[in-house]
Amino acid sequence: MTDIRQPPPPRIALTPGEPAGIGPDLCVALAQRPHAAELVAVCDPTLLQERAGLLGLPLEILPHDPDRIPAPQRAGTLQVHAAARLREPVRPGRLDPRNAGYVIETLNATCRDCLAGQFEAVVTAPVHKGVINDAGLAFTGHTELFAEHCHAKPVMLLAAPGLRVALATTHLALKDVPAALNRQLIAEVLTTLLADLPRRLGIAAPRIVVCGLNPHAGEGGHLGGEEIEIIAPVIADFRARGADVRGPVPADTAFLPPRLADTDVVLAMYHDQGLPVLKHLGFGHAVNVTLGLPIIRTSVDHGTALDLAGTGQADVGSLAAALDMAIGMAELERNQAPGAPR
Repeated sequence: MTDIRQPPPPRIALTPGEPAGIGPDLCVALAQRPHAAELVAVCDPTLLQERAGLLGLPLEILPHDPDRIPAPQRAGTLQVHAAARLREPVRPGRLDPRNAGYVIETLNATCRDCLAGQFEAVVTAPVHKGVINDAGLAFTGHTELFAEHCHAKPVMLLAAPGLRVALATTHLALKDVPAALNRQLIAEVLTTLLADLPRRLGIAAPRIVVCGLNPHAGEGGHLGGEEIEIIAPVIADFRARGADVRGPVPADTAFLPPRLADTDVVLAMYHDQGLPVLKHLGFGHAVNVTLGLPIIRTSVDHGTALDLAGTGQADVGSLAAALDMAIGMAELERNQAPGAPR
């Protein structure tokens, strides 16, 4: 007799991030609706219980049992893996460096559990880099922390309806960007995009537009030589191997609708070259995806919004979109696994 039972849904880790920010609010709001995955918040359970009470939202905290078969998320409930405990009570909107170590512990534990196969993906709410550094902890961002755990060279990609932007460099001061760019870096980023866009997002033959660094893509060398010396040779090499990689193009025309009509990803050279355009187009509904990792990680497109924490005014849209994308990516990975039904 044929076994017609459906496989269990994906088990997705959820990190609330900075406890004084809107991350806990968003996790509580997300738990108000059912989901086609099992969500497990990795945090101190008192944080979510207190924030739910402050917001006036019902929330039943359930202890996470990793040995139980995953089940779809029921509205009004949220499993919690208490991998770390807060050092001090949390006041929404008030940063406390004494809780910075707790934030890092939740991220470290989540990444270890993802690598161990306990979660099929992780969705992260925003952290506050400043307060973590104020606490004396070296921290550049989620992307870099996960890269260290995974011994990988990740690529940050943000996706909004109608546009995807990848970054050659991430959290660098603008004055440090030119020195960071070299042929090896550009080649590694393009290699990751060409490998992970099919694997993670189902884009079979990626079409990539590469921005120049300088105005007018260097104006033939008159406004800078990075395009001629670094970017163009790498693009030529990938094109010679059959990849659909174009550029370098001026950033001020890279995002025009006719160009985007046949483009899957725009590769920007630095953070604020590409992300302002994407956030103008889809802020609050865009998703931050980390490519190049052995695990699936998605995140929101915004910060901690301390002024909104505990007020009930935080928009859950980006976290919900990040969760939906993580679920889709986990299902795609299952379908691509050896032995998966075709």
